[in-house]
Amino acid sequence: MASPLTTLNAASSPSAPARAQVREVLNPNSASPRRPGRRRSGGGGGRGGRHGSSSPSSFRPAAPLPDLPWIIIDADAPPTPFDELGFDPRLEAGFRSLGFEGTRPVQGAVIPLALDGDDVIACAETGTGKTLAFAAPILELLLTEQPGYGDAAREAFTRALILAPTRELAVQIEDSLVGLTYHTPVTTAPVFGGVEMGPQERALQAGVDIIVATPGRLMDHMRHSTTDLVRVQFLVLDEADRMMDMGFWPDVQKIMSALPPDRQTLLFSATLPGEIQRMAKEMLRSPKYVQVGKQGGAARTIDHQMVQVESTAKIDWLANFAKRDADGPVLVFVRTKIGADRVARHLVAKSIKAAALHADRSQQERLSAVEGFRSGKHPVLVATDIAARGLDIEGIAHVINFEVPDSPDTYVHRVGRTGRSGASGHAVTLVSPNEQRNWSAVEAAIGFRAR
Repeated sequence: MASPLTTLNAASSPSAPARAQVREVLNPNSASPRRPGRRRSGGGGGRGGRHGSSSPSSFRPAAPLPDLPWIIIDADAPPTPFDELGFDPRLEAGFRSLGFEGTRPVQGAVIPLALDGDDVIACAETGTGKTLAFAAPILELLLTEQPGYGDAAREAFTRALILAPTRELAVQIEDSLVGLTYHTPVTTAPVFGGVEMGPQERALQAGVDIIVATPGRLMDHMRHSTTDLVRVQFLVLDEADRMMDMGFWPDVQKIMSALPPDRQTLLFSATLPGEIQRMAKEMLRSPKYVQVGKQGGAARTIDHQMVQVESTAKIDWLANFAKRDADGPVLVFVRTKIGADRVARHLVAKSIKAAALHADRSQQERLSAVEGFRSGKHPVLVATDIAARGLDIEGIAHVINFEVPDSPDTYVHRVGRTGRSGASGHAVTLVSPNEQRNWSAVEAAIGFRAR
C-alpha cells in the first residue's frame, strides 16, 4: 500500500494529485486521474428443517454473476483510514462527524474507480456502506471544481442526481449527505412524493448541487419545468434492482434522456438479476463491475432460522417472541398493506407497542412510524417490502418474515435490515405447511440452510 501524503490545508481546494492520492492508497494500480465525466477512448424460537428441493415455476432464483470482468473484493478486506486518503479536509470533517473512520470493502473498491471517471456497477450485500461509496467520490469531485460561497464564479445548477426507489431511502441518503456536506458549500435537496411540491419547487429553482429523488416525483417537477438537469455530471441509481422491480424503469429512461450523454453513472444494487444486466448495457459506458463477497447473498453475520408454524398460529408466535425472546428492535415483513395493518393491530391488542409501515399511510404517518421505531417508542415495526426499501436503522436485532418471501432476492433485501456494519443479526422465517416448497427454493437459490 502506498504511503499517505500530507493532509491538505483546510483553506485549499483539492487538486488532481490529491485525487490521485485517494486512488493510490486504495488501488496502487489505478491509472492517472481524469476529470469527472471523461472516459477513455472507446466509450462505453423454533426448530428448522429441510424440505423437498423442487421449487414452483413462478419462484425466481437469484441471478448468477454474468460473464463480465468483475473486480471481486474480499468481504473481509481491511479498512483504510479516511484520513490517509487525502480527501478535501471539509469532507474529512464530515466523515468524522458521522463516525466514519475507515473504508469498508465496497467503498475501497468503488471510490478510486469513481474518482477516475469510470461508470461502475457495484453489487454488494445490503448494509455494506454503498451510500458513502458513491457520495464520497462525487462530493470530492464537486469540491475540486466548485467555488465557495461568495465567489462570483459560483453558479447554482444541479451537478449530481441520485435516484432511489422509495421516499424512505431518499430521506436516508439526504440525511447522510447533509452530514457529509455540513462543512462544505455543496447544497442538496430531497425530492419525493407524499408531500407538497411547493417547498421542493422553491429549493430546485434556487439551485442545488445534488438532487436526491424518487423517479415519479422528479418526473412531476420535470413536467412543471421546475428542475434543470442539462448540466448533471453524475447519475447514481441506488437499489437499482428494486427500482426496476417496482416499475420505475420507464420514468428512469425519460429522466436519463434529459441528462448529458457524457455523464458518469454509478449503479448500486444488492442483487444483479438479468434485467439489470441487460439494461446496464444500454445505460452505462464500458462500466467497471465490482462484486463484494458472495453475489446476491445476505451478510455473513446473520443467523438464519426457520420456524414451522400454522398460518393461524403465526400472530401468537410473533407476540410471544416479541414479549419473551426479542432482545432488541423487531422488523416484521408482510406481503400486503392490509396484512401490515392487521398484524400491527393484533400485536397492539396483545399489549405490544407496534406500528405499521406501508404505502397507503400518509408521509407524516410513515415518518412517524420510522422515527418511533428508531427511537424505541415502539420496538416492533410491521412493514411491506416497498415501504421498507432502504430502511437504514442501526441496531435492528431481528427480522421476521411473517410469510415466506416470493423470491431469493426479496429474502436478501429483507434480512439485510439486520446484521449491518459487521454486527450480528437474526432472521426468522415463519413457514406454514403450504409454504414449505417456497422456503426450500429460497434455501437452494441462496445456498444456505437455516437452523
